[in-house]
Amino acid sequence: MTSRDGALSAILKRENWIVASALLMLALLAWADLAWLAVRMNASMNAPMPGMASMAGMDIHAMAPVLLPWTQSHFFFMFAMWSVMMVGMMTPSASPMILIYGQVARQAHTLGRDFAPACWFAAGYLLSWTAFALAATATQYGLERLALMTPMMAVSNSVFGAAVLIAAGLYQWTPFKESCLAQCRAPLSFVQAHGGFKPGISGSLRLGVLHGAYCIGCCAALMALLFVAGVMNLLWIAALMIFVLAEKVMPGGHMLSRVAGVAAIVAGVWLLAA
Repeated sequence: MTSRDGALSAILKRENWIVASALLMLALLAWADLAWLAVRMNASMNAPMPGMASMAGMDIHAMAPVLLPWTQSHFFFMFAMWSVMMVGMMTPSASPMILIYGQVARQAHTLGRDFAPACWFAAGYLLSWTAFALAATATQYGLERLALMTPMMAVSNSVFGAAVLIAAGLYQWTPFKESCLAQCRAPLSFVQAHGGFKPGISGSLRLGVLHGAYCIGCCAALMALLFVAGVMNLLWIAALMIFVLAEKVMPGGHMLSRVAGVAAIVAGVWLLAA
């Protein structure tokens, strides 16, 4: 190895650490915000009503928390919550692809070529998930309008919850899921299949959006499970984040996906029977 090659290798390693640290910080900030929101929401749900001491003889259902009407500000608040949640959940599983993109960009700069920074690819990826967050917010609004969600943001109808579980489980076995997962599990193959790395900002952004779209195709059914367990159930959010990462990077991820599908179907049938 020449001294120039050694210097290039050192630069690339340093850049990888910088990008990895930035991604970690982004995910941690998103999780901190989620934890804060969860605590605030839990406190508001459990806060005693004024004059509760004088309501001892009242029907407990009369004192149950109710769903508030959606205003424009409430919609944007829920959209922001879903967006932050998607950043916290999906940034770890996108990190390998973003690190590869950053390494290619730095190598191109070292050789004197113009190349868009990896942040544009990451922005495109998160833009796709922001669009998903908008769709999820609209779905939550629709479910609340149909009285299918509780004030704790979980489905209130066991039949509907079972249907979501079974549908998500079946989706894990579909060819479309398999195809999207394959794109997410092989970052370099994905890039080569879509024209290679893009040196320009618009091309890098577009490639990130496309990668995010495949990721949504891979994980959308899993995200629907949040409506069953509770949209702000931090344990469930963390479990899904770990599963999505394992599904994409572990050997045998395809089988892991199918096993999870069977588990979701069994859980849905059990919920129907119960």
